[in-house]
Amino acid sequence: MTAPTSDVILERMMALHPKIIDLTLDRMYRLLDALGNPERDLPPVIHIAGTNGKGSTQAMIRAGLEAAGKRVHAYTSPHLARFHERIRLAGELIDEDALTAVLDECYAANGDAAITYFEITTCAALLVFARTPADYTLLEVGLGGRLDATNVVDAPALTVITPVSIDHQQFLGDTLGQIAGEKAGIIKRRVPCIVAPQEDAALEVIERQAERHHAPLLAHGQHWHVTSEAARLIYQDERGLLDLPPPNLPGAHQVINAGAALAALRYLNMDEAACEAAVTQAHWPARMQRLKAGPLVDIAGGAELWLDGGHNPAAGIALAEVLAARRDRPTHLICGMLNTKDIAGYLRPLAAQADTLHAVSIPGEASTLPASETARAAREVGLTAYEADSVEAALRAVVTREPGARVLICGSLYLAGNVLRENS
Repeated sequence: MTAPTSDVILERMMALHPKIIDLTLDRMYRLLDALGNPERDLPPVIHIAGTNGKGSTQAMIRAGLEAAGKRVHAYTSPHLARFHERIRLAGELIDEDALTAVLDECYAANGDAAITYFEITTCAALLVFARTPADYTLLEVGLGGRLDATNVVDAPALTVITPVSIDHQQFLGDTLGQIAGEKAGIIKRRVPCIVAPQEDAALEVIERQAERHHAPLLAHGQHWHVTSEAARLIYQDERGLLDLPPPNLPGAHQVINAGAALAALRYLNMDEAACEAAVTQAHWPARMQRLKAGPLVDIAGGAELWLDGGHNPAAGIALAEVLAARRDRPTHLICGMLNTKDIAGYLRPLAAQADTLHAVSIPGEASTLPASETARAAREVGLTAYEADSVEAALRAVVTREPGARVLICGSLYLAGNVLRENS
């Protein structure tokens, strides 16, 4: 009998709970206890929550730590092309044999008990992290913070909260304060917390939670500052000033993410070389990523092809700022979104920066917004919009009319994952 692959086990795990998302920690604690509580044996944990910028901030922290010679575990979600992307062991993506073995162990330990896909796979990540020597563990929150499956570590070395904005209201609350309260749930007693720029309503909630737990805050605008001046990144805190190259991840919003990463690295006593590596060597796919090779790039011909997975109004604003600084070519969007997102809020800031939008449905996603609905929403915010059967069809339509255009595929990480697989 052929041994099951990781894909087979992951498919079985999808059937262990009727819901994709069901926020509670009870099931996590039950399975972790059955596994010997690996969450208590992790290398020092840096726990990262927020609405936007979690992944980029994590990538920068990892780049800085690794440049300093540290071995770093990293956990992130969702994956784009392969599940293995979620689990990085001491700097390397988990291989198939190790992933299959740890998933199988967790599946057996859980039995038929109800548990969500994210919860059981998070247990698998924590188990393999605990068994693999490293200097640090970077944990990115999946959704929210307070009841997220990653929030089972009692005493992290550091927590980080990136900018909080409106998203996932059906799970986290309708107001910015309620959402910030969920994000601030990662704050632990006497554990320092790095806080990126926040709106007042969010910052007030974070400060109250920190005060309740006697957790020192290292907040932007109070304890550290970051800005861009003359094509340089300027960071300053009580230890002094850093004059660094700009982030290699494009977009003005990456300056803020870099600031949070630098604040974390400085707290961990990393030197200036590590800080420079954080902003110049980070890699984070599908965040304004230029695609330079592959079948879709061949179809694009002389057109530039870009990919971005941002999907909420704050992401739309950040993306519009990036496009506003790149007016050398006409810009055309290929967009697909989930039906749980605020599509008008996402597209409205992009309307002034794009010439057209081709709407697509996301292949294989039950929660995709139909292309017709995406096109309708785009027209309502002032975009000239068309429908297409696929990304490839949309791309061919754009480059036929305008061969030298800039084409941005955007709207969802799930669409981005499909594109990366299609273009591999």
